[in-house]
Amino acid sequence: MTILYILLAILIFGFLIFIHEFGHFIAAKLLGVRVNEFSINMGPKLFGWKRGETQYSFRLIPIGGYCAMEGEDEDTGDPRAFLSAAPWKRLIILCAGAFMNLLTGFVAMALLFGLFYQLPTTAKVTGFMEGNVVEAQGLQLGDTLYAINGRRIYMQSDFDLLEGRLASDTCELTILRDGEKLVLEDFNLTRAELTDAQGNTGKYLGIYFGAHEEKNFFTVNHYAAVQCIDFTRMVWYGLQDLIGGRVGLRDMGGPVKIVEVMTETGKSSPSVLDGVLNVLYLGAFIAVNLAVMNMLPIPALDGGRVLFLLINVVFTGITGKKINPKYEGWIHAGAMVLLLGFMAFIFLKDIWQMIGA
Repeated sequence: MTILYILLAILIFGFLIFIHEFGHFIAAKLLGVRVNEFSINMGPKLFGWKRGETQYSFRLIPIGGYCAMEGEDEDTGDPRAFLSAAPWKRLIILCAGAFMNLLTGFVAMALLFGLFYQLPTTAKVTGFMEGNVVEAQGLQLGDTLYAINGRRIYMQSDFDLLEGRLASDTCELTILRDGEKLVLEDFNLTRAELTDAQGNTGKYLGIYFGAHEEKNFFTVNHYAAVQCIDFTRMVWYGLQDLIGGRVGLRDMGGPVKIVEVMTETGKSSPSVLDGVLNVLYLGAFIAVNLAVMNMLPIPALDGGRVLFLLINVVFTGITGKKINPKYEGWIHAGAMVLLLGFMAFIFLKDIWQMIGA
């Protein structure tokens, strides 16, 4: 079934690129901005067609895509050019791609929770292991863990994630008890050698979580949104680890690595249905990942363009003059060359690691 998961992964990745660029495209069309070309993938054109004023293309290299609007980086004199549009319209167009990726991640999780998955385990304490040290610190049966050091806990997996990133075993634990928030200062989360209900001995905190909310329209959509928030948080933590040197370039991956991981996830699942669902779950995570990464304030990315737009609005408000768009165009063009070079490096690295494996 390997080929099934490879094809599914490629289709998901291609769809996420398409839906991102479609966000820019439909926003531009609705706001009256001229779109010269809408392309899936990069590089040489394999095939395409023209309808109205827009060229639709499918290109060779599966590392991106674009929605080329009239006058993105220079004043062409066209009243329907991107730079001729009002700042609020440009802001909507620039953010529309990331919004569509976020929406895709949310819809995917809502479908998975609504049709297939059980809702996530809540952070409500349902029991304690014998010999635990957390009960003596004030935690009680029925308490719901709300935050660690001010960072929100939405479900039990959040507690595991946040606990694993603590600099020490002591934290400020906020809980909900009888509808009220309580703060347990200097709460010790040191794990001890304990035995769980199944007779397994290991390093545990000694807390049991097992509660699930009833599945309905509202809870399904709530947990779909919460899962997307968690995906966003995981992306930010990954960036922090990269900047902090806890992970390196070897740990980064591009389209090849993504397809490989999704394929291995599908193959390691207990059934074909489980494999497909797990690959779709990863697809939802990647959708949110693309949204967050694309909105980083880096030139050539949508977030970088938003930053320059805001700078230009402030500059114009103060001086009454606009920054010459050609300067921004040069910066974005140079950054795009560097970005494409970096993407090519990651692509070749992933191929090399896959062959070496």
